Amino acid sequence: MKGQGDILKVGTNEMELVDFRIFKREGDEIYEGIYGVNVSKVREIIRFPKLTELPGTPPFIEGIFDLRGVVIPVVNLATWMGVEAPEEMAHESRVIITEFNNILIGFVVHEAKRIRRINWKDIEPASFISSSGGLDGSKITGVTRIEDDGVLLILDLEGVVQELGLYQPSRGKLEEGKDRFSGHVLLLDDSATARRIIKEALEQMGFDVIEATDGQQGLKILEDLYHAYGDNISSKLRLIASDIEMPLMDGFHFAANVKSDERFKMIPIVFNSSISDHFSEMRGREAGGEAYLVKFDSNLFYDEVARVVRAHIQ
Repeated sequence: MKGQGDILKVGTNEMELVDFRIFKREGDEIYEGIYGVNVSKVREIIRFPKLTELPGTPPFIEGIFDLRGVVIPVVNLATWMGVEAPEEMAHESRVIITEFNNILIGFVVHEAKRIRRINWKDIEPASFISSSGGLDGSKITGVTRIEDDGVLLILDLEGVVQELGLYQPSRGKLEEGKDRFSGHVLLLDDSATARRIIKEALEQMGFDVIEATDGQQGLKILEDLYHAYGDNISSKLRLIASDIEMPLMDGFHFAANVKSDERFKMIPIVFNSSISDHFSEMRGREAGGEAYLVKFDSNLFYDEVARVVRAHIQ
């Protein structure tokens, strides 16, 4: 499945989504929910497997199964959303096997439709969504329009998994004796939760953190900083830490813009993403990143940021 993305070029500001559907019964009517997840996070899509149930787990945890030697938990998205699914959909269900933050998790969906290529500029932030049926609107990272006046919601699977307790970022206080730094770091991430965690780690290292929610805003902040510091900007702005998946302009396209600008190309970029496939790491290097980290291990984050910043100070 991830091979679908290998024709995407760095800097194109495009992504590929797996379009999947969740159906909801209300009285005699059946409604179709249209959702998407980044292809880079999808290992494969399979028919509903034979599961081993886990006693004492919430009803949305269907169970576990063995996929070529790896035990994978399976989450029923409709159940988690509080959606009453049509009975006939149970026989047609598929399981999307996802990989992010270096973990594998299966999500039950009613139909896996197709792969869509979408430009990030056509994806709007979902801050205006309070809820979608039983779904917390904070678990939608973006929306985009498709054919027949349909609206596709991009699901924040990391947020879902954290809420379910299946994954928690590794956070901790900076160890005594670790070097402290000074100067600014520009932090780009559309997730308020992720920004809070990363900002906390950077501030422990001694940095002043400037936040942006997407690549477009990040470029504007760089222009403002250049207006303030001029050609001295690289001695003031020590690092850019960027997510990959962001509405309007993704991290790769942002980095390509930065590295093609003589004023900013010496500022080091570290990518910090939940996408944990090797191809995305290669795309990060091609875009000019000096490190590619998978969210979020505080010790590894410190070591890589410190390495990159020291190299540029020297």
